Amino acid sequence: MASTKKATSRPYLRWLLLLPIPVLWCLLGHFGYLQFLENRLLDLRFRYRGAIEAPVKLIYVDVDTPAIEDMGERPWSRSLFANMTAALLDAGKAKAIGIDIVLSKISGSGLVDQAKARQGNIELRKVILAYPKSVVLAAQYTAGNAVTQADGTIREIPLLRKGKFDRSKNDVPEMPENGFVLGPKGPIGRVGLIDVDVEYSGDAVPRWVPLFVHTTVGTLYHMSLQLVLQSLGLDEKAVRIGKDRLDVVQPDGTVALSIPLTEGQLIQANWFSPWINADLNPRYSVNDVFAAIDNYNSDDPTKHTEGQKFFAEFRDAIVLVGPTDILLQDFAPTPFDSEPVPKVGLHGNLVKTMLAEKYLYRVPEWGMWLAAFGLTLIVSALAAAGGVRSIMAKVVALIALAGYTYIALHLFARSQIILPMAAPLGAAFTTSFGAIIWQLIDEEKAKSRITGMFGTYVSPELVDSMVNSGEDPQLGGHDSEITAYFSDIQSFSTFSEQLGSQRLVELMNEYLTACTDIVQAQGGTLDKFIGDAVVAMFGAPVAMKDHAYRACVTTQLIHLKLAGLRAKWQAEGDKWPEIVWKMQTRIGLNSGVCTIGNMGSRTRFNYTMMGDNVNLAARMESGAKAYGVYTMIAEATKLACEKHGGDRLVFRYLDKIVVKGRTLPVPIYEVVGFNEHVTEQTRECLGVFGDGIARYLAQDWDRAEALFRRSAELEPNQPGKTPGVENNPSLALIKRCSYWRAHPPGSGWSGVYEMKEK
Repeated sequence: MASTKKATSRPYLRWLLLLPIPVLWCLLGHFGYLQFLENRLLDLRFRYRGAIEAPVKLIYVDVDTPAIEDMGERPWSRSLFANMTAALLDAGKAKAIGIDIVLSKISGSGLVDQAKARQGNIELRKVILAYPKSVVLAAQYTAGNAVTQADGTIREIPLLRKGKFDRSKNDVPEMPENGFVLGPKGPIGRVGLIDVDVEYSGDAVPRWVPLFVHTTVGTLYHMSLQLVLQSLGLDEKAVRIGKDRLDVVQPDGTVALSIPLTEGQLIQANWFSPWINADLNPRYSVNDVFAAIDNYNSDDPTKHTEGQKFFAEFRDAIVLVGPTDILLQDFAPTPFDSEPVPKVGLHGNLVKTMLAEKYLYRVPEWGMWLAAFGLTLIVSALAAAGGVRSIMAKVVALIALAGYTYIALHLFARSQIILPMAAPLGAAFTTSFGAIIWQLIDEEKAKSRITGMFGTYVSPELVDSMVNSGEDPQLGGHDSEITAYFSDIQSFSTFSEQLGSQRLVELMNEYLTACTDIVQAQGGTLDKFIGDAVVAMFGAPVAMKDHAYRACVTTQLIHLKLAGLRAKWQAEGDKWPEIVWKMQTRIGLNSGVCTIGNMGSRTRFNYTMMGDNVNLAARMESGAKAYGVYTMIAEATKLACEKHGGDRLVFRYLDKIVVKGRTLPVPIYEVVGFNEHVTEQTRECLGVFGDGIARYLAQDWDRAEALFRRSAELEPNQPGKTPGVENNPSLALIKRCSYWRAHPPGSGWSGVYEMKEK
C-alpha cells in the first residue's frame, strides 16, 4: 500500500453533492426570484458609476407646491397649460414639450365652471394646432398595469409578454380630451404613454417601460419616444418595429436610431443622475415660467430683457412638464435616489437613453449559468483547499469574489453591460461555505485517523502538520531521506542490579518521558523503546529539510536535560543510589535514505525504519563507548546539519572507521555541544586534538601521542571527575597510537580503523 491518498478518496463525489447549490441559485434567477436582489445590485452599479452627461438639452418644468397653490383646485384650467406651452415654444424656441399630466375630459359636475373649462380647452387646442408635432399629451394605463374606469371596466396594459398581440382586443388607455388630438380632418396632436412602467418582483423603482402598445385606436408610443422623434424632426411614420429592435428611420431610409427591445416591446431606462442635480437636471417651477411670461410681455425694457433671458434657456430644449408635489403621488425611488422622487424623471432618462444611445445590455441567461458555475468552481476550490497554504487560498478566494464584483461594476460603468451578480455571487459564496464545512469535517476525521496511527509516535504539532499537508502518510514501506537516532544508557545492567523493579520503572519513566518530549518537540518521530534504549527518526512521516540539524540539537538538549535530572536525583538523597546520580546516555546519529513504513505481520505491525543507514546509526551509538564520547555521528549527518544550522553546533573529528558488518569506511564526529556552551578550555582541547589527529594520520605516533596527552588534560569529560565518565577521545587515541606503534599499518594506510565490535 505504497500510494499516496488524499483525505477524500473520491473528491468528485463531493462536488457532485455540492452541485445542486449553484443549480438552485441559477433556477432562482431563471424564475425571477432573484430579481429584487439583482435590482439592488444594479442600483449599486449606478452609484458606483456615478452621474454621467448626455448630449441632450432637457429641462423640467415642475408643477410644484407653490404652483399648485396659485393654480387652485383641480381640474386646472387648460388655459394655464396653453399659455405656458405657447410661451416655451414661441419665446423659448423649445423643440418639444411633453406634459406628464393626463388632460382627460373634464367632468360635467356643477362644481366645475363649464364655460371657463371650455374656454381653456379652446386655448390649448389653438396652441396644439399651431404646433401640431411639438406638444405631446399624456395617456396612461397606470403603474399597476390596469385601472378600473368610472363605468366599471378595467383597462389593462397590452403587454406582448402577456400574449396581447391582437390589437382588436386590447384596451385603450385613459386618453387626453379628444379635441386635443383629433379634429374634423384627422389627428392634430401627439399622444405619449406615461406611468406604464412594468414592475418585476415588486420593485418600486420604475425600470422597464413598453415603448409602444397596440390598441384598437392604433399603435401608441411612449412619451419619451414621441419626444425623441420630435427632437429628430420625425413623426410616428419613421418608426419600424422589429422582433427585438425598434428602428427610427430617416426619410432617405437611413436608420437614425436602433433601439434594442426586450420581450419585443420593453426598454430599460439608463439613469443618468440623481433627481437633484442642477447641472444635469435643470428645473424650473411653473410659477417661474408665468413670471417670465409677465416679464417678457412687459413694456418695461428691463423686465422684458429678463423674460428674454429666461426663455433663451429653453432654446432647442426638450421640456418635460410634470407633477413634483408629493400630494400628487406621482413619486418613486430611482437607482440614485432611495427616497421617492418625481416620476417625470423616468421620461427624461428614457429620452437621454435613446438620444445618447446608452442602452443597458444584459448578458443572456446562459451567461448567468456560466458565470455562476465558473465562479463557484474557482472560489469553492480555493476556499476548500487544505494544507499549509489554506489561509492563502481562502484569501485568493475572497479576491476572486471581489474581482468578479469589480468586473461587474467596471463593465457597467464603462459599457452599460449588466453582468449577473446575484446568482454567481450567491452560488459561489454558499457553495464555498458548504465546501469549507465539508473540509473541516474531513480534517477532523483525518486528524482523528492520523492521531490514532501516529499520536504515540509524534508530537501534536507534527500531527497537525500531517493533517495540513492534505495527504495520508505513505504506508507499507517507502524510501525517504531521514536521520536515524539511537540512544542507550551507559552501564544500564548495573542499574537493574541495584534498583528494584518498581524504582527502576519509576526512574525509566521519568528519563524516557524527558527524552521523548525533547525528540517530539524537535519534530522527531518516536520509533520504539527497547528497554532503556530510545529509537527515533527525524524527517518522517512528514519530510523536513533540516532533519539532521534537528537531530543534532536534540542530542545536546537531552544531555542538558539529563544533567538537570542528575542534580535532581542527587538532591533527593537516599532515594537513589550513587549510580543514578552519575547516569550518562550515549547517542548515535546517521543521515541517509532509509525504508520507512508500517512493518510487521498482518495482525501486528509498527511504524519503523530499516536499512543500511539505520544500522550505521546504531553502530554510531554503540561505537561511541570506544571513543569515550556521548554523541557520535557519521559525516553525512554533520554535513547536513551544518548546511541548515550553520555554526550553532561544535563538532570534533574522531576517526575514520569501518563498522562491523560494513566494508566502506565512514568518517565519524563527536557533537561537542552548542557553540555558546563550549568553553575556551574545550576549544583549546579541540585545537590540540586536531593537531594530534594530523600527526596520527601522518603515522607520527610519538608526536601524536604527546599531543593527545596534552589534549587529555583539557578534555571537558575527565574520568573520576565528570559523573559516569570512564574514557574520552584523547585517552582513546593514546591507546590507538600504542596499538599502531606495535602494529604499523604500512605506507598505504589511509587512517581507517576497523572496529571488531558492534
